[in-house]
Amino acid sequence: MQGYRNEIHEAVRSFWKTRNLQTQKQGSSSGKKDYGLRGSVTGGKQLDGFIGLFTDHMIAFGLPEESIHYRQTVLPGYYRPTKEWDIVVVQDGQLVAAIELKSHVGPSFGNNFNNRVEEALGSASDIWAAYREGAFEPSNRPWLGYFMLLEKHEKSLLPVKNKEPYFPTLPEFRHASYQKRYEIFCRKLVRERIYDAAFFIVSEKEKGLEGKYEEPSIEIGFANFIFSLHGRISGTVTKFVREREES
Repeated sequence: MQGYRNEIHEAVRSFWKTRNLQTQKQGSSSGKKDYGLRGSVTGGKQLDGFIGLFTDHMIAFGLPEESIHYRQTVLPGYYRPTKEWDIVVVQDGQLVAAIELKSHVGPSFGNNFNNRVEEALGSASDIWAAYREGAFEPSNRPWLGYFMLLEKHEKSLLPVKNKEPYFPTLPEFRHASYQKRYEIFCRKLVRERIYDAAFFIVSEKEKGLEGKYEEPSIEIGFANFIFSLHGRISGTVTKFVREREES
């Protein structure tokens, strides 16, 4: 775990650098740019630094590198045929873990926040129902992780007024900024056991190019996320080593 902050700094720097390059290059071949920020959103690979970060730690925990997948990551669903995750861990034919990585960069935070919430809840609901129905037999209960990088922006920090035409919103959402809403959301994902762990950071665009970031809550910070993942991976590695020794 020592030095992990430097690893996160590098992943944050990679995110902003990749995003900037995609924005600059997007449309250069045709001379026509996508509307708004669509080019940098659809370019992909912005979160590769974090995929590498999580992968390196899982390998350090003793998991074989060939068990970690970030290209062929399609898993069966229950409400839909399949769902593509960002990282999938399969060891000896058993689903060990699946991780979803998301980012949210401004200046539009309103509808996109709701979309992120619906995506995360839908993905978890789908995979848990598929697991219940035996889609991953003979796997034990898989470990689910959720990561979110939010741009620290003046619009993500402003208090937001809720529309309450019939019933009041829950008190924790009263005048909460989008940053606070994400913090509440990620915390509830874990407390409600929808995901086993969540990792939430915020990063300002300019300072992010220097690798700077903030963890608004220790509960959904890197340490808790990686310790939870370590427990799952370590148990898996120990189990498979023991079974191979006995066979």
